[in-house]
Amino acid sequence: MIIEYTRFARQHFPELCQPRPLDSHKGTFGTLGILAGGKNMVGAALLAARAALKQGTGRVHVGFTQDSQPLEVDTVQPELMLNTAGKLLGKEDIGAWVAGCGMGLTPLAQNCLATLFNRYPHAAIVLDADALTLLSEHAFALSHEKGSLVLTPHPSEAARLLGCTTADIQKDRNQAARQISGKYTAWTVLKGYQTVICSPKSEITVNHTGNPGLSTAGTGDVLAGMIGACLAQGITPEQAIAGAVWLHGAAADYLVSQGIGPVGMTAGEVLEAARQVRNLIAVQA
Repeated sequence: MIIEYTRFARQHFPELCQPRPLDSHKGTFGTLGILAGGKNMVGAALLAARAALKQGTGRVHVGFTQDSQPLEVDTVQPELMLNTAGKLLGKEDIGAWVAGCGMGLTPLAQNCLATLFNRYPHAAIVLDADALTLLSEHAFALSHEKGSLVLTPHPSEAARLLGCTTADIQKDRNQAARQISGKYTAWTVLKGYQTVICSPKSEITVNHTGNPGLSTAGTGDVLAGMIGACLAQGITPEQAIAGAVWLHGAAADYLVSQGIGPVGMTAGEVLEAARQVRNLIAVQA
């Protein structure tokens, strides 16, 4: 399996497979900000952040969408830098963002999302989960000059973005992805069996890795963190987005090959396996 995946990755996602320069430092691999983790949903933020960290991002900041900071430190990954979303949104050195994982639908969350769009027009932004619901319900200023915008809906979230039913989305997933990308001038990652990736130019890619083990809470948060990580590291959107989707599925397939899942596979196991697979496919310096 690894030999097959290595060949595929090096052919289709060579930027994902590059060795790390010997003279690199943490600044070489970007800084990612994550706006997530509203009340009772801190775990979603930490899963996205841990996934980003273990995909090699130089620095990962978490801004919880709560009035006060619920954790001083992530005892599993103390390398993560934690704060409130309001304070994190004042930083100037963040090149890519992930927003939405357990973010909530509160006025605070809505204000944080609006602030993100206004203050960081040139940053790559990945929107997942609650951020997609907020996007479907409120008029945010998305027409200004910006970096890559990536939307990662599951079918029900896609239906909200387009004002239709989930059944409508599933009837023609390619067309649904094209409509979302056209409406929001964004990359769309329509999750599910054979995830559909659509560029802002309506170019479609269908992913073929993954298995039912991913049908568990938190795997979407992990995927959002992985996409954000690849963008923060300067990988081009064409390879960062489709490459992260491919790697996410490949990690789940690798776990099954090792006797872990599909039944009982967890999101935390997927992010660990994704790090392992990425190192296995890396070109040796």
